[in-house]
Amino acid sequence: MKKTSLIIPLFKRFIKETVTGKRVKKNGERIKPGSVQNYDHLLTNLTRFSNDTKFELRICDASKLNKREFLSEKNYWKKFYLKFTDYLYKKDCHDNYVGSNIKIIRAFFNYLKNDKDLSTGDFQRFFYVRKEEVEIFVLSPEQLKFLIHDKEFEQMLTPELRRIKDIFVFGCTTGLRYSDVFLLTNKNFEKMEGEWYLKLKSQKTKTFSFIKLPAYAVIIYQRYQSQNSKVSVFGQTSLTLFNKSLKKIGEQAGFTAPVEVSREKQGKTHKITKKTDDSKNRFCDKMSSHMMRRTAVTTLLILGMPEHLVRKISGHSYASSSFNRYVHYAQAYIDEEIDKVYSKLETY
Repeated sequence: MKKTSLIIPLFKRFIKETVTGKRVKKNGERIKPGSVQNYDHLLTNLTRFSNDTKFELRICDASKLNKREFLSEKNYWKKFYLKFTDYLYKKDCHDNYVGSNIKIIRAFFNYLKNDKDLSTGDFQRFFYVRKEEVEIFVLSPEQLKFLIHDKEFEQMLTPELRRIKDIFVFGCTTGLRYSDVFLLTNKNFEKMEGEWYLKLKSQKTKTFSFIKLPAYAVIIYQRYQSQNSKVSVFGQTSLTLFNKSLKKIGEQAGFTAPVEVSREKQGKTHKITKKTDDSKNRFCDKMSSHMMRRTAVTTLLILGMPEHLVRKISGHSYASSSFNRYVHYAQAYIDEEIDKVYSKLETY
């Protein structure tokens, strides 16, 4: 009779060893708190799945199985994959979220095999990961210029929304992630021969950036700079409040044009609609911290900066698939503008 071990206690140990630094990346770096948070979410999903479906989550040492037992274990994990993914899809999850859960489970299998010397049978090779390309929402150059220069609109905002708007504009100009923007101190700003530069090391990618700042970005910096060089220039704001504020700013700015939003489940596209009345998704409802970096990259591309220089500023590698999506978006924008010009030549 094959001996089994319960998955949940093993997964909790997997999380604990990640948190304490006993389990690290291949290059020796500690795994980021954001990844650990995703592990916690998966633990919750697995626990609820097991409770709701009465599916026993266990694993056994595959090296001690005979041929019939090995086949049975193989079928067990195939069944788990189908039932667990189906459970998540019925909870209205989409391919990217389901796929991220499966990727963690595969990492967990590798941990059991490599760190705990448990022969897992490598059944995780049957767990394929679906990935969807989610629409990119960015400010157009016209919308960004409105937020930069329209003083009448700026005066309509509360002091706190004005601050969030300034931070957002700064991020849309420099391409910084939310996490990097709020770590900036006076030490990250340097004046050389009359010009201001931003210098920093990305918290996520560990890449260095040295970015020349336009006059309006310098004004934003000087508006909030602190006398204490150790204090964050832009203070502190929770991500939830930041995103909520951006939606208010977008609504007040009139960025309310309807947008079509679609997501994928099991490779099939589904249009996303709001649950309240027959209201449509509006552009302002899609404004978030992610839009800063995306807007910066696409704006530079749309206005003609060569791709290799944009990559240098943004820190994207040449193999980055996300950067190629920005290029595609920028080309679509250019094509639209060209069509407007050519349409004027169609009539005589």
